[in-house]
Amino acid sequence: MRKIKRGDLVMVIAGKDKGRTGHVIRVVDGGERVVVENVNMAKCHVRPNPARNEPGGIIEREMPLHVSNVLHYNPRTKRGERVGIKVLEDGRRVRYFKSDGEVIDV
Repeated sequence: MRKIKRGDLVMVIAGKDKGRTGHVIRVVDGGERVVVENVNMAKCHVRPNPARNEPGGIIEREMPLHVSNVLHYNPRTKRGERVGIKVLEDGRRVRYFKSDGEVIDV
């Protein structure tokens, strides 16, 4: 089970966008990197593709961040926190915040 999944609210803890929060758009490289919306933006030069009717030019897109540079954002404490995995009585594996034990997955 991954500690960071698509749709999670995360906070960046290192790099040029340190302190910013956003939702995870996708997980790439087998879980090693994540793409967070409106974080780590880079300008990319795109060639036009007439077959797909796409114009060329310079676009801004999100680039992947390593998972060690993001933490789950806890809305109750309003800060990034570490996450653990535990097994419930019924056999389900859930993620929880290590600081207060609140379960993320319901």
